[in-house]
Amino acid sequence: MAQIYLASPFFSEEQIQRIEVVEKALTNNPTVADFYSPRKHQEAKNKEFTKPWAKEIYQRDIENIEAADAVVAVIDFVGDNVDSGTAYEIGAAVQMGKPVVVFQQKDNTVNLMISESLHAYLKTGEEVEKYDFSKIPANEYDGDFI
Repeated sequence: MAQIYLASPFFSEEQIQRIEVVEKALTNNPTVADFYSPRKHQEAKNKEFTKPWAKEIYQRDIENIEAADAVVAVIDFVGDNVDSGTAYEIGAAVQMGKPVVVFQQKDNTVNLMISESLHAYLKTGEEVEKYDFSKIPANEYDGDFI
């Protein structure tokens, strides 16, 4: 069973509702041992929004990407731009040789740097729940990109 890192923006109610769909699907997926969702791990020793806090959160997130078997990334667009933190986590995972499974409910275009680096592309919570993270089957993005 796989350990998953869940990359996603969580700055609005819409984004939180979307990530909750993915969290529920990962919880119900029999091939997932556990997942790390940064939005559930914002507690820190340091005062929020200070430089020491930022270093602490960054280091914790990087350690959890390193520990993951795969990264699930929710690409939630505002206009034509994916969340910069999520984009960074995708890039870090790719550099570490981790497969990236992208989740996108909206029909926005996908940046070619993400479309060409992802391992699988999923659109629904049901697809995430049924995805075999022990085999990590490929599923290319087949839409418009920028």
